[in-house]
Amino acid sequence: MSSKTILLSTAYLPPVHYMSALLSADRIIIEAHETYLKQTYRNRCVILSANGPLPLVIPVIKPKGNHTGITEVIIDYSTGWNRNHWRAIESAYRTSAYFEFIADVLKPFYSNPFNTLWEFNNELLKAILDFLELPVNINFTSTFHKVEPEGVLDLRYAISPKAKMPETSLHATLPYFQVFEHRFGFTPNLSIIDLLFNEGLMAREILRIKDKG
Repeated sequence: MSSKTILLSTAYLPPVHYMSALLSADRIIIEAHETYLKQTYRNRCVILSANGPLPLVIPVIKPKGNHTGITEVIIDYSTGWNRNHWRAIESAYRTSAYFEFIADVLKPFYSNPFNTLWEFNNELLKAILDFLELPVNINFTSTFHKVEPEGVLDLRYAISPKAKMPETSLHATLPYFQVFEHRFGFTPNLSIIDLLFNEGLMAREILRIKDKG
């Protein structure tokens, strides 16, 4: 595989395209010096519920308003979003083949509060990669560049709920079983947890990734 450096934003339970891109790279960098952007995967994910795709959004507090840096965004627990998200996840996936295994990984994140969105997302991503037994080394930017240097594939804004990414070899995935597929057909690019709950460690093959360990 040719050497790839990929630049990504932080993300809450990232979509499959994000994970496939991340795992296809030789070097991964997550942007630590951008200004927080709302209505992105930075604080939301999409799961498949009995009623169809369901966005789960983490409410946040921006201490510096629209100039708040991504590492400074505070999670707002006053709404009880963590309990609501976990109930929605349980309802959607409790009949899935790997529910108990994945629930053990995820549930602590909905019981133990984190101060910042940055810390929460990073620790959650690390837990998912640990479950997949993929020793991925993630780096973080030391400063912000609007345009990245040549040789860096910049996906900070390309992987977005508002943008449809073309099916390229970079992030293409194989279809997989979904709990509610009989109702809605196969729904692509949901949160990585949809793939994990339904396929467990087979997620590595579905993401077309070879274990580097």
